[in-house]
Amino acid sequence: MKAITLQAPGGLDRLVVTEMADPGDPGPGEIRVRIHASSLNFHDLGVVSGRMPTEDGRIPMSDGAGVVEAVGEGVSEFSVGDHVVSTFFPHWLDGPARIADFTTTPGDGVDGYARELVVRPATWFTKAPDGYSHAEAATLTTAGVTAWRALVVDGGLKAGDTVLVLGTGGVSIFALQIAKAMGASVFATSSSDEKLERLAEMGADYGINYRSHEDWGERIWDWTGGRGVDHVVEVGGPATLGQSIAAGRIGAHLALIGVLTGRAGEIPTARLMAKQQRLQGLIVGSRTHQLDFVRALEATDVRPVLDRSFALDDIAEAFRHEISGAHFGKICLEF
Repeated sequence: MKAITLQAPGGLDRLVVTEMADPGDPGPGEIRVRIHASSLNFHDLGVVSGRMPTEDGRIPMSDGAGVVEAVGEGVSEFSVGDHVVSTFFPHWLDGPARIADFTTTPGDGVDGYARELVVRPATWFTKAPDGYSHAEAATLTTAGVTAWRALVVDGGLKAGDTVLVLGTGGVSIFALQIAKAMGASVFATSSSDEKLERLAEMGADYGINYRSHEDWGERIWDWTGGRGVDHVVEVGGPATLGQSIAAGRIGAHLALIGVLTGRAGEIPTARLMAKQQRLQGLIVGSRTHQLDFVRALEATDVRPVLDRSFALDDIAEAFRHEISGAHFGKICLEF
């Protein structure tokens, strides 16, 4: 079978097309899946670029979607022909967060889904939403479940709430779609007026260019009549968190899910405390979160926004497209 392996110490020029042995038949509790799609995430970029070192020869990509080809003894949840999608933390099935690193995450601590075939425990997958393409399903593992957990699981999102999303990456767009589907109003930021127009077409109620208005948090506070937003999906990190705090209401829920502006920096903790806001870090979610999210998608008309797909052999070019920042929504591999 064909796979992509990453040669240490990493870098896009060290992604190699490799022929590997067929993984064979599934054992008890396992399923054999032919992978047809994956989607790119900031975490995957960190691995392949070498910023997040992994083992030499690692198969990258955390997200994988495909078709069950065989089931092992004792597997009752899946049948041959089922369309399935992988989970980000294969050993976190339910309950509170149980892991604080990526040692068990496919594409990082263990081999991922940049390959044609896998044999894995059945619990490493869930069914894909009915009617989804493989590329659409592949966007759920990381970006989709993260947005779902941030707003619904941790945030308790309800109709009438106000949500702030930052930028036009996969998590932010999913958060916009989830919020609108549940009857919330959405504020959105971007550095591109063109992208803000596209967000408005998707239902964003307010948009602001953060390059033109560096005080965007204060402006959003004013737009809400001095109340502030209920939820912030904070993907930027230290350079944006101050403005997110400014935009949030007293007692707002701030879901810290990204470090696009760096891993450390100065945070206005006094203002966070004075506004009595809840700042919660999170990394994706459990298998149960994904199962609930899939059911929610099947009950709504939410479909992932796909920017562009690349062949497996063109994985380096796909990541260069991600680095360019020109994308809107999810970049996928289809094979």
